[in-house]
Amino acid sequence: MVRILINTARRLALKIASYGAMHLIVAILVAFALTRDWRLALAVGVVEPIFQTIAYSVHDRVWHRVERRKMLSGVEETAEAFTARLEVMDAHEQNRAHNHHGHSHALPRNLKQIALKTVTYGVMHFTVAVLVAFALTRDIRIALAIGTIEPLVQTIFFTLHDRIWTRIEARKAARRAAAEAASA
Repeated sequence: MVRILINTARRLALKIASYGAMHLIVAILVAFALTRDWRLALAVGVVEPIFQTIAYSVHDRVWHRVERRKMLSGVEETAEAFTARLEVMDAHEQNRAHNHHGHSHALPRNLKQIALKTVTYGVMHFTVAVLVAFALTRDIRIALAIGTIEPLVQTIFFTLHDRIWTRIEARKAARRAAAEAASA
């Protein structure tokens, strides 16, 4: 169980760190394209991603909880919440345990869910970007430009980042399932 907790924490930390690095690079480049001032671009590019990474991690956790709750019924929700907090059930066990109900505990994969997750991310990103850019520049026009253009670019990269991590996690789950099937 300790190994499961460590692996879960490591995967989450890697996902958040990769998001932070991607965000840093894109934020600096967009801020420079809009201001043509490297000092201001670096300030926005360093400060804004720190706040966005915190907001992203909260956003991601909220989405995981929303999707889990949508897929569960009353008794299952209680059992799932307990086991998920303890990280006792892995994705393979959850699918095996709940397949008889015709649902799985996979996170958003249909177009409507992906679009809604992306839109909520975009709104959150816009708000944080404008506030941080305004705090650094004290110019509402530049703050709105950064707050509008930078989140649009970041939202595209966010979607790509999320899809890449989904594929990585699916491959790992498939390898684990294959290893378990081979050892059974």
